[in-house]
Amino acid sequence: MPFLGFAQGTVKGQVKDAQTATALSFSTIRIFNNADQKLVGGNIANDAGEFSIQNPYGTYYALVEFIGYKSFKSAVFTLSKEKKTIDLGLIQLAASSSTLDEVVVQAEKSTMVLALDKKIFNVGKDLSNAGGSASDILSNIPSISVDAEGGVKLRGSDNVRILIDGKPSGLVSFKGGAGLQQLQGSLIEKVEIITNPSARYEAEGMSGIINIILKKEQKQGFNGSFELISGNPANYGVSANVNYRHRKVNFFVNYGISYRDLRGNGTLFQNVFSNDTTFTLNQTNSGSVKGLNNNIKGGLDFFLTDKDIFTASYLLRRSDVRRITDFRYDDSNNKTETLHTITYRQQDETETEPNSEYSITYKKSFDKKGQELVTDIRYLDYWERSDQTFKQNGFWADGKPNSANTKLQKSLNDEAEKQILLQVDYIQPIGKEGKIETGLRTSFRDMTNDYSVTQQNASGNFEPLAGLTNNFVYNENISAAYGIIGNKTKKFSYQVGLRAELTNVTTTLKQTNEVNPREYANLFPSTHFTMNLANENALQISYSRRVRRPTYNDLSPFVTFSDQRNYFSGNPNLNPEFTNAFELGHLKYFEKGSFSSSLYYRQTSGKIESIRSVNSSGISTTLPLNLLGQNSYGAEFATTYSPAKWWKLDFSWSFFRAITDGSNVSSNYKSDTYSWFTRQTSKFNLPKGVDLQVRANYEAPQQLAQGRRGYLFYTDLAMNKDVFKGKGTLTLNILDVFNSRRVRTITEGVNFYSNRDFLPRQRQINLTLSYRLNQAKSASKPKLEE
Repeated sequence: MPFLGFAQGTVKGQVKDAQTATALSFSTIRIFNNADQKLVGGNIANDAGEFSIQNPYGTYYALVEFIGYKSFKSAVFTLSKEKKTIDLGLIQLAASSSTLDEVVVQAEKSTMVLALDKKIFNVGKDLSNAGGSASDILSNIPSISVDAEGGVKLRGSDNVRILIDGKPSGLVSFKGGAGLQQLQGSLIEKVEIITNPSARYEAEGMSGIINIILKKEQKQGFNGSFELISGNPANYGVSANVNYRHRKVNFFVNYGISYRDLRGNGTLFQNVFSNDTTFTLNQTNSGSVKGLNNNIKGGLDFFLTDKDIFTASYLLRRSDVRRITDFRYDDSNNKTETLHTITYRQQDETETEPNSEYSITYKKSFDKKGQELVTDIRYLDYWERSDQTFKQNGFWADGKPNSANTKLQKSLNDEAEKQILLQVDYIQPIGKEGKIETGLRTSFRDMTNDYSVTQQNASGNFEPLAGLTNNFVYNENISAAYGIIGNKTKKFSYQVGLRAELTNVTTTLKQTNEVNPREYANLFPSTHFTMNLANENALQISYSRRVRRPTYNDLSPFVTFSDQRNYFSGNPNLNPEFTNAFELGHLKYFEKGSFSSSLYYRQTSGKIESIRSVNSSGISTTLPLNLLGQNSYGAEFATTYSPAKWWKLDFSWSFFRAITDGSNVSSNYKSDTYSWFTRQTSKFNLPKGVDLQVRANYEAPQQLAQGRRGYLFYTDLAMNKDVFKGKGTLTLNILDVFNSRRVRTITEGVNFYSNRDFLPRQRQINLTLSYRLNQAKSASKPKLEE
C-alpha cells in the first residue's frame, strides 16, 4: 500500500470513445502491482477524460473501465527515479458487446459509476428494468422514488428537473415525470443523477437534476438492438434501436410501441366534524388505465470535418389512453349511527396525446485541446385532448334510488404547449488544467388549457357548471447567462460559477379576464471543491442556489373532476421557492467494489406544498400553497461489493430530517419529521449462464405538514439467460412480488380526519427477449509512451 512519504511517480492519459472520439468523463482507472496483482491506487478521469495518478516507484499495470464499454489493460510499466512519468496516451474504449464472428467473455460492469458531482446508472444491467417504462426504471434507482401518478422525487423532494439527453424535452416538460410512464424503458441507455448542479445547468430543480440518456450509436456500418415484451397484467411491446453509419454520415432511429393495462385500487375513510355531528365517509375505488404508446426518435449526425459535427433529430410521441375508474361512497353520521346513502360513480376517459420535438445541434472543436463551441436549437409542440364522461347513481340506505344524487356529467379538456429553446455554450482552456465556460440560453413557452364541465338537466340537455368553464393561458420567457472558471492541481480542483436568470411569466383566465403577471431576476452561484486523496479516495464540498418556479399544473386553477368528493387543482397566486443547497461528498473505490457517501443541507424559503381542506359537506380540495419555509438535512450511503465471483451486492441507505413551517397558512401546519429509506439488490451468477436478481425496498413512515405517511415495502425478483449464442437475452421479472406496494397516508385538519390506503399498480410479471445485431469490435490498444 502506498504512503505519501515514499518517492512517487505519475501515471497519466486520456480516455475516449473509440468510434466518436468523445471524452469518457469519470472513467475508472485502477493501478495494480504486477507482482501480486493487488490494487495499489487509482482515480477517476475528469470531464475531458483525462487522469493523473501518483504512485510509489514500482512495476505496475493499469486497468481502465467505463460503464457499457470493454475494459482496457495496459502493458506493464515501471515508475522509477529515471522514469518518473508514464503517459499511457490516448486510450480508446469500444462499447462492450459480442460480434457475429466471436464471443468476447468479459467481467460484469457495475450498474453504477460514481463521480463526485453525479451518479451514472447503466440501466441495462438491472434485470428488473426489462419490459418496464421510464418511470419503472427511475423507481429502481437509489435516491429516487416514483408515486402512483408518476410524480418523481429525488431525496424526498418532488422538485427535481428531468432532462432528456441533457436538454428539456416534450416527454417531461408538460406533465412532469408523469409523461415518463409512456416512454418505453428499452429506449434508455443510462440515467445521470446530479444532486448539486453547477451554474452551467438551468437553476430549476431544488433537489437536483435527473438526466435520461436515450440509446444512440455512432459505429460504422449497420447495427442495432431489438426487444419483445409480454406481461401480465397486459404489457406488450416491441422496440428497436438501429443506426447506420457510412463514413461521415450516421443515421439513427429509436422506436418503441407498447400496450399496457395498469390496474389499481384504494380505500378512503374520512370523518368530518360539524358542531356536534360527525359525518363519516367510507370510499372505495378501483380502476384500469389501458394505453397504447408510440415513441420514435430519428435523426442524423453529419461529420463535416473531424472537428465539426452537425446533428438534426425529430421525436414523436403519441399516447392513446382509456381510463375507467369506479367509485363507491358510503355516507353515515353519528346521529343515525347507520348507513345513510350509497353513491356509485364511474369515470370513463379517453385521452389523446401527440407530442413532437425538433432539434438541431452544431458542435465545433478547435485545435486547442478542450476548446469547443456548442449551439442547440429545439422546438417542442405538445397537444392533449381529454374527453370524460361521469355516470353517477345515488341510493338511499334501503336501496331506493336517490334522484337528487343521480347525475350525468361530461368534461372536455384541451391542453397545448409550444416551446422554443436556444442555447450556446463555449469552453476556453486556460493554463495547463484550467478552463472558462460561458453560455447563453433563452426559452419561450406558451401553454393553453381550454376546460369545460357540463351536466345533463331535466330536459336531457347539457349545460355548463358554474365556475368550471374557462380558458387558462400561460406565457413564459426565461433568459439566462452563466460563467464558470475552474482549475486543478495534482490533488485539488475547484470550480466557481455564477448564473443569472430573468423570468417573465403571465397567466390569464380568458373568460373572467384575470391576468397575473410576474417578473423577477435572480443570481444563482455555485461552487465545487474537490480533493483527490490516496488509495482511490476523493472528497468534494459543493454549494448551489436553486429555484422552483410554479409549473403550469401548479398554477392552473381547474380541478380534477373524476372523484366527486376529492378535488385537486393548481393555484394561480403561487410564488417560486428558493433553496440554498450544501453538500459534502466522499467516494472510495476498492478492489471488490465501491463506496460513496454524502451529507447535505437544504434551506428553502417559500416552500411549495399541497394542502388539503374539507368543507362541512365532506368535499375536500387539495391545492399547492407557499409555506414559510423548510430546513432539511440528510445523509446518503451507497456501496457495491462482490463477496464472490458469483455474487454481487448493491446497497443504498438514505436518512433525512425535514423541519417545515407553514404557520403563515395555519398554526397547525408545522412538522419535524425523520425518515429513511433503503434498497438492497443481490445478483447471483448461477450455473448454465443464468443470472438471478433479488431486490428489497423499504421506505420508513414520514411526518407531513398535515399528517403522516405510512411505511412502504416491496420486493422485486428477476432472472435472465443469454440465448442465440450470446446475441440475445431472455429475462423474466416479477415487480412487487407480494402486492405490498401500498401508499398509506393520514391527513388531519381542524375539522376532519382522513385515512387513505392505495395500491397504484398490481403485481406485474414480464417476459422480455432482447437481440443484438452487429455490435462493435474490440477497442484498439493504445501505445505505452515513455
